[in-house]
Amino acid sequence: MSDFAFLSGRAPKAARVHLNRAWGSLLAITCALVLGASAFGQTPVVGAKAPDFTLSTPTGKAVKLSAEQSGHDLVLVILRGFPGYECPYCVKQVHDFADHASDFKEKNTRVLLVYPGPPADLDQHAKEFLEKQAELPSNVVLVADPDYKVTNLYGLRWDAPHETAYPSTFVLDKKGIVTFEKISHSHGDRLSAQDAIDHLSTN
Repeated sequence: MSDFAFLSGRAPKAARVHLNRAWGSLLAITCALVLGASAFGQTPVVGAKAPDFTLSTPTGKAVKLSAEQSGHDLVLVILRGFPGYECPYCVKQVHDFADHASDFKEKNTRVLLVYPGPPADLDQHAKEFLEKQAELPSNVVLVADPDYKVTNLYGLRWDAPHETAYPSTFVLDKKGIVTFEKISHSHGDRLSAQDAIDHLSTN
């Protein structure tokens, strides 16, 4: 049967239905691939501007990256958060950064901690996580990422059983440009607060 027969509608009805279904399946697969690709961003590299985002603290206060930065250097820490339990390496890292809050303040620097995990009860898990740490200093803020919005935006989703995000730290200058990054593919390989301070700009 000629292509003209298909295009002109002279082909048997069953053949036209089959062709329409094939085109429909192809279109659906293409859309899924495009949407899937857009759902996962690229990890920002040194020299690139860090993608902006808005998340909320466990008490519901909205925090926007660019507003939190606003003329400051900023250290962005992506934790493992709640992969089904409170990650002890995250507890240690947050305690370390809180202990050095005054050192960050001297450098006119803020610290933003992102706590990812499954959506169910993540705010409550984050509150429980903070109970293991004395009240955070004013220049250290923790936000929850219950739908992996930022984890995916930054290309850091550790998509494996009992995992959430690759533990990562980004140092941003006052313009939001990444000046240093550390992406870890293991649980305990974390950037220390002192190392982050050492990588801050001197301006």
